[in-house]
Amino acid sequence: MLAKLFAQKLLAVEAVKLSPEAPFTWASGWKSPIYCDNRKLLSYPDIRTFVKLELARLVAENFGEAEVVAGVATGAIAQGALVADLLGLPFVYVRPKPKDHGMGNQIEGQLDAAKKVVVVEDLISTGGSSLKAVDAIRKNGNEIVGMVASYTYGFDVAASAFADANVKLLTLSDYNAVIEVAAETGYIKQEQIETLAAWRKNPAEWGK
Repeated sequence: MLAKLFAQKLLAVEAVKLSPEAPFTWASGWKSPIYCDNRKLLSYPDIRTFVKLELARLVAENFGEAEVVAGVATGAIAQGALVADLLGLPFVYVRPKPKDHGMGNQIEGQLDAAKKVVVVEDLISTGGSSLKAVDAIRKNGNEIVGMVASYTYGFDVAASAFADANVKLLTLSDYNAVIEVAAETGYIKQEQIETLAAWRKNPAEWGK
């Protein structure tokens, strides 16, 4: 099972961090006892190659009509470039907002209007930043054929947001697979599982 296999790789290099006593703060403002840093995977050639191959496979099998790969800055710039290189497609990346200097670009690279785009993201939490990138690409006159990501927390709010935006999302792994593997291997203790379960029920209010 791909989700558990990738979860094992995330845990093996401690790309997943647990800190119930000193929670992480996400860009959305949510507090969380768990944090997944996929950028750490770039430092491990074998895992980096695995991610490149599997994301490219998802694109080829599900979004074969894509003409351009777009990475979401900054976490997915490297992953997106790797995927684009393997598939032999042009690559661009999308900033959270236009630059306040220079050319004022939000989309970096050459993206011709009407080209079909697949978006690469490293991690999906609420989906807000990912869908901002989608909106920027659509405003450029492009069609989004789908999005692939390394990991998702699988929140209902994200699922609703992607459905509303009419964007199909496919990921290599997810929260449930990571927690399952972490519990099986003793990476997390029973009391931590209970904390994570409480957070998962209401992440927006947890820790307040």
